[in-house]
This record gives sequence, structure tokens and C-alpha cells, in this order.
Amino acid sequence: MKILVTGGAGFIGSNFIFHMRKNHPDVELICLDKLTYAGNFRTLEPVLQEPGFQFVRADIADRAEVFAVFASVRPEAVVNFAAESHVDRSIEDPEIFLRTNVMGTQALLDACRKYGVNRYHQVSTDEVYGDLPLDRPDLLFTERTPLHASSPYSASKAAADLLCQAYHRTYDLPVTISRCSNNYGPYQFPEKLIPLMITNALAGKPLPVYGEGVNVRDWLYVEDHCAAIDLILQHGAPGQIYNIGGHNEMRNIDIVKKILSILDKPETLITYVADRKGHDRRYAIDPSFIHEKLGWLPATKFEDGLRRTVEWYLKNRAWWEGIQRGEY
Repeated sequence: MKILVTGGAGFIGSNFIFHMRKNHPDVELICLDKLTYAGNFRTLEPVLQEPGFQFVRADIADRAEVFAVFASVRPEAVVNFAAESHVDRSIEDPEIFLRTNVMGTQALLDACRKYGVNRYHQVSTDEVYGDLPLDRPDLLFTERTPLHASSPYSASKAAADLLCQAYHRTYDLPVTISRCSNNYGPYQFPEKLIPLMITNALAGKPLPVYGEGVNVRDWLYVEDHCAAIDLILQHGAPGQIYNIGGHNEMRNIDIVKKILSILDKPETLITYVADRKGHDRRYAIDPSFIHEKLGWLPATKFEDGLRRTVEWYLKNRAWWEGIQRGEY
């Protein structure tokens, strides 16, 4: 089995590579990454010299580069993690999100058609569903929830999902899609909520919290997410969407306070800032379909996963301090 992993130098992509090396050492992995600001080559150091792994620097939105990679490595499956993913950045500069997340996905799909790939898996997000009201904890996103994107980022991911579904129906391309809740864990770029709060707290810097911090997210430990994608690749039905959730709904402010408690830092570091434009109120995924069809359930309790994540950032200062200094 030969799998092309796009965006493999990023947060979830690199964790997926580590998961596959550990659980399927016979699978050959080719990591394609543009190495934008969010891609860190140093993250892949544990596997760079291993047999059955190779790295290719390329841009998924560059069709010529994509087709050259496919012609060279001839992957049997593709897992697309490559994406611009930060909501604030999409509000400031939507164009790059459309180029990477939509046109990049199309280039990959076209290459899969030309070279006869057996499975294309699109890693999407629960943000394509929009948001849910804070006062309706009974409401959850299912695979049949209509798309209702709020930001340029989520709109670009929704467009990519629709494109994948169209290629499956029109060209019979064996596509699967997963939509996950907020991931956390090792190697996450420190602009995201949990690593930003950890690194700022360690430096004694203010912890910026949008609005009153009451927005709710469902949190998924990255290793559990990777295990779900592994199952989908093995047993998922072509054309199917799978929601992957952590059963861990938390208010942003409560997460920030938990991090401060673990680090024994004062809550006076919390600084409330103007709310994000179009800020989604609540995300909550119902993962019962993937449990019923593939037997997947999240294995990590939030309290355990958060403590493990904090410990990782404490032990790996060189990784994130190098990012903050721009050395990577």
C-alpha cells in the first residue's frame, strides 16, 4: 500500500503519519507539503530517515507539481490534510483559502482520476455546518445537517466537500470525507487556542479570549482523529461522509482556566478582546454513524488529553519557541 499524505508537515497530517508508521509499518508514505508558515519540516524528523517514507515539497494548488508527483510516486490512496485553516486569517485574506482549499482539492481529484487512485480521502471540518445555539444542547451536527458556512475558511472547505461529492457522482471516483471537531494535541501550531494559551501562559503573557469566552467547541484528541481516518481508509464506503467528534463540549473560557490551573498560573493573565467577526457560537458533532458503521469511538477523555498536551509543550519548548522566533 502506498499513501500520499498532503499537508503532512502540519499538525494533524504529521500526527497521522506517526500513527501510520506505528500501526502500519509496511505502508509506504509519501508526504507532500508546501511548507507554508503552518508546515514545519522539523516535525517530521522522527521519520525522515525511515524506510518507506519520503518527503516532497510541492503546492497542491499547482497542477503541474501535483501531476508530476503523482506520475513519479503512483499513490494508491490519497489523504488530503493540506489546507489553509485559520479563521482569522481567512477573514483578512480569503483568496489564499479559495486557492488552496478549493483549487488545490480539484487538482488532487483530477490527478486521482488520471492515475487511477483507489481511494481519495478529504479531511474536512465541522465548521462547514455553521453553528448551533448555545441554549440547545440537544442539537448536534449529523452527516445530514445542511452546509451553512460562516467564514471564508469554512466556505472554502464546504466548497471542497461538494467538489469531492461531485467527482464521486460524476466520475465514480472513490471518495470519502470526514468532518472533525476541534483537534488538539502535540505539534499544533501555536496560533490555535490551546497551544496559544499554553505558550502565552508559560511566558507570562496575556491570554486573549474572544468576547466573554462562552463559545462552545467539541474537542477531539488528535490521535483519536488519526485512528478514525485509518479506519475510514480501510473500511469506509466510497461516497460516504463520516463525522468524527470527541464528545467533549467545552466553553473556551473554561479551557483557558483549566490550562492555567494545570500550569499553576493566575487567571489574571486572561484578557478579553473584541469578538471575532461572525464568530460561531457552538459546534457539536454526533459521531454515532462512524461508531455504528466502523466501530470507532474517541479513546481520550478531555482532561487526560489536555494534561498530556500541556506536558508535551512543556517538554518540547525548542519546537514551539523556534516557531515563535521564526527559525523554522
